[in-house]
Amino acid sequence: MTRLVLFDLDGTLADTAPDLGLALNLQRQRHGLPFLEQSIIRPYASHGSKGLLSVGFGLSPEDADFAAMRDEYLALYDEVYTRAPALFAGMDELLHKIEAAGLRWGIVTNKPRRFAAPLLEALALDKRLACLVCADDAPRPKPYPDALWMACEQVGVQPADSIYIGDAQRDIAAGHAAGMPTVVTLYGYLDQADRPLQWGADYAAHHVSDIETCLVAWQQRFVSLTDERIDEAG
Repeated sequence: MTRLVLFDLDGTLADTAPDLGLALNLQRQRHGLPFLEQSIIRPYASHGSKGLLSVGFGLSPEDADFAAMRDEYLALYDEVYTRAPALFAGMDELLHKIEAAGLRWGIVTNKPRRFAAPLLEALALDKRLACLVCADDAPRPKPYPDALWMACEQVGVQPADSIYIGDAQRDIAAGHAAGMPTVVTLYGYLDQADRPLQWGADYAAHHVSDIETCLVAWQQRFVSLTDERIDEAG
């Protein structure tokens, strides 16, 4: 039986906050504002342009100039987004272990494909992953389950035979809505208001190394269910 491990991208698989923050600071500079410390920007890095424009300019989608500022931000990000992306420490080793165990892995992200695909190429992951589903590929982005279902369909795996790993509440909500167990990563881009242990994830990973433990526990659930079926059949 093929099983599928799905990752969120920003804040879960890769640390992209430095480039996301650089684009925001370049935009602030363009508008006569000083650079913000990366430590201020980092908690908002998983919230896309909505979160970044909130911390950088106090803007919300309801503001009249939000759309123009978002377009300006994305244009600046387009210039720097492959400058310094990096896998979180231990992630490459984890991916090799997943592959060695005969599992497939892929990415489901709310990042547009125009950024996600080249970024994965820069990380030398584009030939290794089984699937990539981006915000503009699915009818509805996370927290809806559509993108996760698309990933399962592409690989030929049932959602019940998959697991989703992410650092945002919408990741956990999307995984539950898709009918798959979830892992919340506590090393991701969390802000002080976040309560990740209250999001209802099946497992929690304080560090990348903890994800392996979560995956072992997930695999053991399959063994237990199989044993139960054998007992019932007997």
